[in-house]
Amino acid sequence: MEKKEFHKANLPHFQVPGQSFFVTWNLKDAIPAKALKEYTSKLEFQKNIISNAIQQNQSREQIDKLKFEYNLLRKKMIKAFDDYMHLHQTPGISLSTQLNTTATLDALLFWEDKKLKNYAICIMPNHVHWVFHLFEKDENGNTIWLENILKSVKQFSSTQINTIENRKGSVWHKESWDTTIRDDRHLYEAIEYTKNNPVVAGLVKDWRDWKGTIIFDY
Repeated sequence: MEKKEFHKANLPHFQVPGQSFFVTWNLKDAIPAKALKEYTSKLEFQKNIISNAIQQNQSREQIDKLKFEYNLLRKKMIKAFDDYMHLHQTPGISLSTQLNTTATLDALLFWEDKKLKNYAICIMPNHVHWVFHLFEKDENGNTIWLENILKSVKQFSSTQINTIENRKGSVWHKESWDTTIRDDRHLYEAIEYTKNNPVVAGLVKDWRDWKGTIIFDY
């Protein structure tokens, strides 16, 4: 089945090959279902407003304004979830153990120079921040889709973590929060946000002291 540039699970995901992305995802029980439902409903409502505006041939300025409001709401949602996860750092599974951090990092690094280039990684106790550039095509000329990369990374790391923890079942929440990097300034801000996440959460005073953080040359 051909992938679409717009994919939807419970959250909308814009997938344009050859782009840079800032992606966040969390352990299955890190965010209350009620909070997730509330924000996803707001995003869905705003997306429908944009779709209607396009169908009604409203002005480019009006559509751009609606898209700006959508992106602002999405940004607020990610920040709210991040703040919540900082307050809940003792999940049933901790990604901060040496074995779980290594298993997650192995998955994040697997496609380096094959399908993507890494910019920044931060593995927190109950969630992951990842900034990277996704190549447009693989070595065989096939289109590289964000959806497939995330599925691969989450499946591999989930299997490894379940083995380490001697458990079965889902490790990750099925959703991921992905934002397309707009420009160099946005890329810089995404990397800064990622590397300073443990500092903001009060886990360390210097980001370099957090073993789950890696910043790459770019």
